[in-house]
Amino acid sequence: MLLDILYQDEYLVAVNKPSGLLVHRSWIDKDETVFALQLVRDQIGQYVYPVHRLDKPTSGVLLFALDKETARRLTELFIEKKIHKEYLAVVRGYTDDEDSIDYALKEQFDKMTHKDVNQDKEPQEAITHYKRLATLELPYPVSRYPVARYSLVHLEPLTGRKHQLRRHMKHIMHPMVGDTKYGRGEHNKLFRENLDIHELLLTAFKISFTHPHTKKELLIQAPLNDAFTKMLKLFNYDLSTTL
Repeated sequence: MLLDILYQDEYLVAVNKPSGLLVHRSWIDKDETVFALQLVRDQIGQYVYPVHRLDKPTSGVLLFALDKETARRLTELFIEKKIHKEYLAVVRGYTDDEDSIDYALKEQFDKMTHKDVNQDKEPQEAITHYKRLATLELPYPVSRYPVARYSLVHLEPLTGRKHQLRRHMKHIMHPMVGDTKYGRGEHNKLFRENLDIHELLLTAFKISFTHPHTKKELLIQAPLNDAFTKMLKLFNYDLSTTL
């Protein structure tokens, strides 16, 4: 498998991670044998250092450093909230036009890899800003409703908690379509059977930051995959007119 390289220089590389690909080896999916880290390493012929992560079902911009010093500097930028990430998602129902979700999240631990960690820590601050871009009504009955309604939303996480966007949208009763952990099975089934969409509709489509070495402003954007291209047509929404 070859990944789409979105940006590369002597210090870092950004790729477009497809949905369903792990960033690196994990006890959560111990049977998986293909990972983004190894694919990028083999593709460019040098070791790469992960500086952030995307959930396995999430697609979009994934950033790697090419040396330890760049990895350290990029990690600092993430900690200092100086790397700006933007996502697109399709969620159940019609959301408010725009709002910020300020809802602390309890840290989630893997039972195998975090067995020695105190798992009774207080919830951590978590903030997500969202904006509704478009709405869609599909002529399919779901639950007690005669039709199904959805929103296309632009999401900006101001913090970086595990599964933050997925958990926050569930918290405000607008779970993401295709989310088998936090979503609604009847909506996921509707999309599989009627639209042939089988993945989580969440993509990290844009990332921007000041290059840690050149100090130039970088904006890296991933093209939308087939599922999101199909959804934008259904929403009748032109992303370039707004963002």
